Amino acid sequence: MAYRAGVGGGDGGLPDSTDSRLAGKVALVTGASKGIGAGIAREFAAAGAAVVVNYATSAADAERVVRDIQARGGSAIAVQGDVSVPADIARLFAATVDAYGRFDILVNNAGVYHVQPLETVTRREIDHQLSVNVIGPIRTIQESLKYFGPDGGSVINIGSLDSARAVPGMSVYAATKGAVDALTRVLAAELGPRGIRVNTLAPGGVETEGIRAAGFIGSDAETDMIRHTPLGRIGRPEDLARAAVFFASDDSAWITGERLTASGGLRT
Repeated sequence: MAYRAGVGGGDGGLPDSTDSRLAGKVALVTGASKGIGAGIAREFAAAGAAVVVNYATSAADAERVVRDIQARGGSAIAVQGDVSVPADIARLFAATVDAYGRFDILVNNAGVYHVQPLETVTRREIDHQLSVNVIGPIRTIQESLKYFGPDGGSVINIGSLDSARAVPGMSVYAATKGAVDALTRVLAAELGPRGIRVNTLAPGGVETEGIRAAGFIGSDAETDMIRHTPLGRIGRPEDLARAAVFFASDDSAWITGERLTASGGLRT
């Protein structure tokens, strides 16, 4: 289902900008109703792109992102779809092209995680994280190949710092994000001749609705993370969004197969 919001108010964090690096482009951002995905959708719109805000269940949040974008003169629609369901992926891309007539940028942001010791991890939990975090991006990129134009485009996979550091309780999630890193490298080589660039953006700790709901903000764990972060704070969605605009734009026209860590300098 696609939703086109009317122009309305609301402080969605979309910056006033004269940036036109994505003018004329159409971007699909999965999992864009909240957090990093919402930040990327807003920043893309501020840079001139028309944006499809994908959501799985949070319709009200996705509609709020659309209204924020349209209130500032941008173009956006919200489209429901679960990236673990092939039929939803096909419908999501069809709705994108039906609304805007073209497709240029894919951001694979939708993801799930669960912090738990290995001995308590169930097969159902493993399958869930794999289906959303790994199989989802494979299928969305596969579907995107039907819609990229002759000039190619950009795929941005949202990875994680956790694929490169050892965090107890995050074994399954870290494994899925390691798979995303490998997927980026292989598909950059495979799709480069078609003008399709594939890169990974790997966040460190970022303050999102999910992190706040989990009680991380204000906790000892947050204090410890900040203590080990050279820039002295955890991230904000807009920190990742600005890097995503770089990967989506011609500023990175000669860059593919790369993994950019955006963590304020936090490494391990």
